[in-house]
Amino acid sequence: MASGDFCSPGQGMEILQQVCSKQFPPCNLREEDLLQNPYFSKLLLSLSQHMDESGLSLLLAKEQAQAWKEIRLHKTTWLRSEILQRVIQELLVDYYVKTQDTNLTSEDKKDFVQMKARLQLEVEEQLKRKCFTLLCYHDPNSDADSETLKAAKVWKLAEVLVGEKQQCQDAKNQQKEQLVLLEKKSATYSQVLLRCLALLQRLLQEHRLKTQSELDRINAQYLEIKCSAMILKLRMEELKILSDTYTAEKVEVHRLIRDRLEGAICLQEQDMEKSRQVLNTYEVLGEEFDRLVKEYTQLKQATENKRWALQEFNKAYH
Repeated sequence: MASGDFCSPGQGMEILQQVCSKQFPPCNLREEDLLQNPYFSKLLLSLSQHMDESGLSLLLAKEQAQAWKEIRLHKTTWLRSEILQRVIQELLVDYYVKTQDTNLTSEDKKDFVQMKARLQLEVEEQLKRKCFTLLCYHDPNSDADSETLKAAKVWKLAEVLVGEKQQCQDAKNQQKEQLVLLEKKSATYSQVLLRCLALLQRLLQEHRLKTQSELDRINAQYLEIKCSAMILKLRMEELKILSDTYTAEKVEVHRLIRDRLEGAICLQEQDMEKSRQVLNTYEVLGEEFDRLVKEYTQLKQATENKRWALQEFNKAYH
C-alpha cells in the first residue's frame, strides 16, 4: 500500500468524529490509535463508503426503505378499513340499543333499507366527532372553537403530527449523538485525569524527596552543632572540677614532679640506648650476653614504670 493511502492527522480525527460516532457502535478510539494503525484507518474509511448511519449496507438500507414504504401503504389501507368497521359496529350497537329501548314493531326493526341510506351520514358524523375528540386531546384549547375552525385544524392535524413526530425523532437522534459525544468526552476526561494524577504523584514524590533531603541536612547540621555544644559543656565542667580540686600550689608541685619524672625518663632512655649499643656489640658473647640482656630488661622495665607513673600523673593533673 502506498504511503498516500495512510490517514493524515486530520483524516484520523474525521474518522474518529464521523465514522466511529455515527456509523459504528460507540468506541473509544483515539487519534493516536488511528495514526498508529493506518491499515485499520483505511478499513474504517472503506467500510464507511458502503454503510449508512444505521450500520446497514447501502443496498440493504435501500431495500429496507422500500419495504417500510410498502408496509406504511398496507398499514394505511388496513387502518382505513379497521376504522370504518369499528365505526359501523358502534353504530349498529347504538341502533340495537335504541330498538330495544323503544316500542318498535317487528317491521320497523327489520327496516334495513332506511338504515342503509343513513349509514353514510352516520359514519361521517361519527368520524367527525372522533376527529374533534382527537383534536381536543392534542390541543385542549380547540374545544371552544367552532366546528368550521375545528374542521380546518383537523385537516392539518395529520401534517402537524407528522412534523411533531419528526421533531421527536430528530431530538432522539440528537440525544443519541450527544450520548456518544458524552461517552467520548468522558473517556477523554478520564484519560486526562489519569495523566494529571500521575503527573501530580510524580511532582509530589520529587518535592517530597527534595524536601526530605533538605530536612535531613538541616537535622544533621543541628545534631552536629548540638553535639559540639555538649562536648564544650562537658569540657567546661571538667575544667571547673579540676579548678575546684587543684589549687595553684598543688599544680606547681605536680609540675615539678612531672619535670623530674620526665628527666628520669630521659636518663633511662639514654641508658637503654647505651645498653642497646652494648648488646649489639657483645651479641656474639655467651653468658655475658645473657647478663647484659637481663640488665637491659631491668632498665626497660624501670623506664616503663616511670613512664606509666608520669602518664597517671598527667591524667590526674589534667
